[in-house]
Amino acid sequence: MKVLVTGLGVTAPNGLGAEAYWDATLAGRGGIGEITRFDASALPARLAGQILDFDAKEHIPSRLLPQTDVSTRFALAASDWALADAKVDPTALTDYDMGVVTSNASGGFEFTHQEFQKLWSRGSRYVSVYESFAWFYAVNTGQISIRHGMRGPSSALVAEQAGGLDAIGHARRTVRRGTPLVVTGGVDSAFDPWGWLSHLSSGHVSTATDPRRAYLPFDADARGYVPGEGGAMLVLERDGAARDRGAHRVYGEIAGYASTFDPPPGSPRPPGLRRAAELALADAGLTPAEVDVVFADAAGVPELDRAEADAITAVFGPRGVPVTAPKSLTGRLFSGGGPLDVVAALLSLRDGVIPATAGTDDVPDDYGLNLVHGSPREARVATALVLGRGRWGFNSAVVVTAVPG
Repeated sequence: MKVLVTGLGVTAPNGLGAEAYWDATLAGRGGIGEITRFDASALPARLAGQILDFDAKEHIPSRLLPQTDVSTRFALAASDWALADAKVDPTALTDYDMGVVTSNASGGFEFTHQEFQKLWSRGSRYVSVYESFAWFYAVNTGQISIRHGMRGPSSALVAEQAGGLDAIGHARRTVRRGTPLVVTGGVDSAFDPWGWLSHLSSGHVSTATDPRRAYLPFDADARGYVPGEGGAMLVLERDGAARDRGAHRVYGEIAGYASTFDPPPGSPRPPGLRRAAELALADAGLTPAEVDVVFADAAGVPELDRAEADAITAVFGPRGVPVTAPKSLTGRLFSGGGPLDVVAALLSLRDGVIPATAGTDDVPDDYGLNLVHGSPREARVATALVLGRGRWGFNSAVVVTAVPG
């Protein structure tokens, strides 16, 4: 059974909406700059991929504003846009035939820390009743399902940068098990002071001050990543269900998915990213030679970049496939990063162009990568592999393929 993508919704630091994001990405317009949510002048890292042009009142019903964190507002808007893009009217479909599967790595950070501040400074009577759920990792799934009357099988996953791909993989499984339509993806935001310190605690955040040189995946001068916010939501449908309702557009097929875990520290076994890629390709019934582009996890940390380069060259051979990391324009969006890369991969299939890895211009020869950088590359793109790695050893891979018109 084919599982098709029929709608896209994006909230990214360099564009709201899939087409705005794609135009900015191909033009090399980034969304990385000085963080503005609080005074970070005394901190060692101050650059972030922020969404600056999102006015929640324009996109979210007023009754939902007091009960939602910024990440949930992004998720609600992106799901609305994905359904509109797919021309799906949820009220015209059976409620139990629609599900929601999302990923979220941070929960409602900003919302819950505001309520904690009220608790500590003013007392429990001043804490919002909505704190009981607005902080929770599953709240995006719940709010989307309530808003659109989607009462079918639904889930929430937590696996940091790999989690968004896991959500798409689980949504594909849900469709294959009989649910005709699933809204899926991931969104994250953690840019309050506590959230920012949690980012810095990884030790991998770039301390560069030039937004154009702060996040340089696979570059000899790589010095860490830039945290970002936002993500993407997609509408997945069973091929027969999409035809039955007259879907006007199909972006592609979620043809393969796999996840693996790294061995414990000190183990002689290799990291699991290569195995995730191989399993996803096997799940899709494809060989490495049939892959036209790899959208890399792209940690921007030298030892992690080298490990990923080793995994890619082990599967495809040295310089065997074009590799790109458009997230260099947005920062790493955690659970939102994988779905946003899937959107970019699907639009690459549509338009026959591979976006560039911004900023990177000095790729070590021994990485063995055919990295697309400098400017986008026109190419025939029928199959793309998207990779994601989460903290504590999570690895995921998704294969998307074009669907003949």
